[in-house]
Amino acid sequence: MSSLQFRIKMLQQYKDLIRELVVRDVKLKYRRSFLGYIWSVLNPLLIMIVMTVVFSAMFKRNIKNYPVYLLIGRMTYDFLQNSTNAAMRSVTGNAALMKKTYIPKYIFTVAKVTSSLVDFVFSLGALMIVMIATRAQFHPTILLLPLLFVQVYLFCLGLGFLLAELHVFFRDIQYIYRAILVAWLYLTPIFYPIEQLPPALAMGIKLLNPLYYYVSQFRDLVLYGRFPGPRIFWGGWLMGILMMVIGVWAFQKHKDKFILYI
Repeated sequence: MSSLQFRIKMLQQYKDLIRELVVRDVKLKYRRSFLGYIWSVLNPLLIMIVMTVVFSAMFKRNIKNYPVYLLIGRMTYDFLQNSTNAAMRSVTGNAALMKKTYIPKYIFTVAKVTSSLVDFVFSLGALMIVMIATRAQFHPTILLLPLLFVQVYLFCLGLGFLLAELHVFFRDIQYIYRAILVAWLYLTPIFYPIEQLPPALAMGIKLLNPLYYYVSQFRDLVLYGRFPGPRIFWGGWLMGILMMVIGVWAFQKHKDKFILYI
């Protein structure tokens, strides 16, 4: 049996555990919250309102339906930020359980990224509200969003595996990654049009920034009602699969040493 087939078989064997871990994470996030799951809608709405007020004077004239434009970019970035931060601590955070019983270590990382995906899907409610409030047109291409979600999920899961492995051996990676996330936010056209950047910087973002591919696809499907161009669409798949391969390779290579450091 190949290594890939074995991992798929293990995922199927532990699918109930993954589901319970995802449910636990979602419930814990809102356990003591007065509004509960409503925060999945309110939080992106509040962030969108603040950022629209701050940036609309600079960019609103050049962007169609700026609130929807902004919210799409912010939702995608928030999923990356939340899922990878949670995944980074998925192994070290479950050290006590790993020492008591055998559970494949990647199960915890998969559960963290999946629970963040659930929040991402919940936040679509905020997007629908903003689209209705701004009288945005609902295009049939919105039904193709699952294709985008799979790409982003693969990328975040792969990056999560890599960060989880690094965090076991180098706890300082959390501070380095925090700085990387800040730079990533401003190097992604979330609240500004990429056309306003210098050509060299814009080209670098288009070639090397995975979030650019995912945010652009999201906007094409929801805001502009068109299927993404082949470079953007297939580039998103390439980035996701490549990151997944790198993350799984790094995680599997060092997983047997985790118990010595957690």
